[in-house]
Amino acid sequence: MNGADLIAKILKLEGVELLPSFPHSDIIDAAAKVGIRPVIVRQERHAFHIAEGYSRTLAGAKTPCVTVQYGPGSENAAGAVTQCYVDNAPVLYMPGGYERPHQGVPCNYSAARNLQNLTKWAETVSVPERLPQMMQNAFAMLRNGRPGPVMIEVPTDIFTGSVDPELLALYKPQRQSCPVADAVELKELLDLLMGATSPVIVAGQGILYAEATNELVELAELTQTPVMSTQDGKSAFPENHPLALGCGGNSRPDMVVHFLNKADVIVGLGTSFTRSNYITPIPTKGRIFAQLTNWEGDISKDYPIDIGVIGEAKASLAALLKLIKARLANGTVARSGV
Repeated sequence: MNGADLIAKILKLEGVELLPSFPHSDIIDAAAKVGIRPVIVRQERHAFHIAEGYSRTLAGAKTPCVTVQYGPGSENAAGAVTQCYVDNAPVLYMPGGYERPHQGVPCNYSAARNLQNLTKWAETVSVPERLPQMMQNAFAMLRNGRPGPVMIEVPTDIFTGSVDPELLALYKPQRQSCPVADAVELKELLDLLMGATSPVIVAGQGILYAEATNELVELAELTQTPVMSTQDGKSAFPENHPLALGCGGNSRPDMVVHFLNKADVIVGLGTSFTRSNYITPIPTKGRIFAQLTNWEGDISKDYPIDIGVIGEAKASLAALLKLIKARLANGTVARSGV
């Protein structure tokens, strides 16, 4: 068994089914042998576009792997890696790298060095014995926290060199954790929402990845709060629902503008609250902001957040709904209208 075979068998253990790739990588044939489908494209960027679409369509439930040739192949892919990063698409990237004796030689391209700021994590395998541990670490990051691409650069001599078959036995498939937000912080968020005169919920892509649409709908209905979705979060809240405001992009429905302008409280759920020319700006003066996100780097990034809560969207909204229902059972009445 060589390094490429070991990688392919680990990908199979992790449930990887799709391998967009171009033009050459030793993983391609190794993956095909274990039943992972290679998709050969015409340019490296296309491999990432396929992987990103696949990953986001399935809300990160299945992780694709992309592999390309070392050197120019990795260089050509860099722009598409960036797109996955800004779109929060969990994709495993395992490009080839120059042979270990040629690492660090100008002008041999190092994907690990150049993609440090365009991925959640980017490193080069130094010895084949490190492969199982590094891939375990990579899948843990792919399945938890802020979604995004993770990269392991594999020198070609590790792809083709012999490895101990016992290394496969060391591998433990990774799982996704669903951390629930702190109960005290959820109570603060609920107090803010219920005390507001004209609140608006901003639903982001995190709702889709957590499959928390049902919880979001129930929250909106119990509190009678209108919901705007971000562009990446479009369809996180059903747009035929009476409380749906629509999607807030560069162009947006009049309802989005109307309710944001009169809002006194803005509650972001599963959103990074990013400012961009392609995203509806939210007025800040005289408004209180709350944010529930699974990554601490989102808090107060672009908007002044008064209450920042860290937690996975589905589990945390389920806990929030329990608090609301307990109040209703005690005779506290939810807001009557918007």
